[in-house]
Amino acid sequence: MTSATAPTLLILAAGMGSRYGGLKQIDPVGPSGETIIDYSIFDALRAGFGKLVFIIRKDFEDSFREKVGSRFEKRVAVEYVFQALEDIPSRFRVPAERTKPWGTTQAILQAANAIREPFAAINADDFYGAASYRELAGHLNAGTDDYAMVGFVLRNTLSEFGSVARGVCEVASDGFLKHIVELTKIERDGKGARNTDPAGVVTSLTGDEPVSMNMWAFTPRVFAQLRERFEQFLATNADDLKAECYIPMTVGELVRSGEARVKVLHSPDSWFGVTYREDRPRVVQSIRALIDAGAYPEKLWA
Repeated sequence: MTSATAPTLLILAAGMGSRYGGLKQIDPVGPSGETIIDYSIFDALRAGFGKLVFIIRKDFEDSFREKVGSRFEKRVAVEYVFQALEDIPSRFRVPAERTKPWGTTQAILQAANAIREPFAAINADDFYGAASYRELAGHLNAGTDDYAMVGFVLRNTLSEFGSVARGVCEVASDGFLKHIVELTKIERDGKGARNTDPAGVVTSLTGDEPVSMNMWAFTPRVFAQLRERFEQFLATNADDLKAECYIPMTVGELVRSGEARVKVLHSPDSWFGVTYREDRPRVVQSIRALIDAGAYPEKLWA
């Protein structure tokens, strides 16, 4: 497979890291200064991905290019696109008091002019494991029009240090996504979990639910679909200072309307990530264990 036909990896790295307390995308977690992004790209390149597109904020472009992008620019084609609050259709206005962009649907849309081939979209601050990238690459190389996501078990994706947002899924017997709901305040609750919505309503969860960690496989036709759904979102929510158009919510709407089918893939690898700064030691320890087991070299880019 050549880079001309290889799938692209789209990396969502524009988040401000507000709960983490800094730009967690460029915080080293490996023994030679590697970030989680380094491990994600290492796994993706081994799986056959042929281009990288980073979605970042313009205000930290220089730092990101120097500390992250420069590691890869001699190894693979790299492009940068930018997510900004004001990047919405001209018929809508940005509320003067709003300070943050409009969520992951808007972020992925920013890459529409940079991607012409099947692609995967991932979070910059999530470690998904090598097998997850092989699953996605296999799906993308199969030539199907169906989209896909890698599903993880909810309890294995929770933080000990606060609430998290997860796309909780219902999977049909044929292995395709039936329903997904974005729950934005999930916490551990004994052996299970619970979500508290903005109105204070609590929903109990078993912890066994499959969840999306924003590891998706798409074809370029998704951009037109996302654009239409994003405009519908703005028509209802443009004046809401905190509303975000989450990609799991948008994909769920596409599934319900019959506009898309999403295959739910499964990976034997463990997910881990850094939602809060206190999560970082566990990530460092987990990567050290994988290196000791021979899954990764001591220095990724030697």
